[in-house]
This record gives sequence, C-alpha cells and structure tokens, in this order.
Amino acid sequence: MRKDVNTFAEYMSDKTRVSDAEREQINFQVALIGKMIEAREEKGLSQRELAALSGVKQPAIARVESMRSTPQIDTLFKILAPLGYTLSITPISGKP
Repeated sequence: MRKDVNTFAEYMSDKTRVSDAEREQINFQVALIGKMIEAREEKGLSQRELAALSGVKQPAIARVESMRSTPQIDTLFKILAPLGYTLSITPISGKP
C-alpha cells in the first residue's frame, strides 16, 4: 500500500510512483524550460514577440513554458535560436 503524499517533493521522492529515469526526465524538462523562460525574459521578449521571431505560434510557446506539452526537437531549436541558445549533447560527469 502506498503512503499518502502531500507535496510534489514527496511525490517525486517516492520510488514507487516515479522511477529514477522519470525523475531525471522531469528534472531535465524543468531545467530546460526554466532556462528558456529566463532567456526570453532577459531579452525582454514577450511570448508573442518570441513567436514572431521563431515562427512558433504564441499558444504553443505558452504550452511549452507551462509544461502542458513537450515540444519536438525542431520546435525547441526554433524557439531557442532567437534567444541565442541551441541544444547539445554532453557527457554526464563521472559516466563513460
């Protein structure tokens, strides 16, 4: 029987609910989207302005930023380029 959880942190730390792989994916998405929002705000852009620069519709940007949808890689590239960012693959420190 699972114990009751009261917070998101409790939910995330419960290995019977969230696997290590799922936790890593969620943490990655939160970090990525957080950085994207931070970069947009640092450039002083609204979602509408970013949409005009990226070619991605504003509602789609809003869904990505609120984590209601997971963007395709090509969409991420379109959104990140006007913000001065790209995606890259880097090794995890300590792992081959």
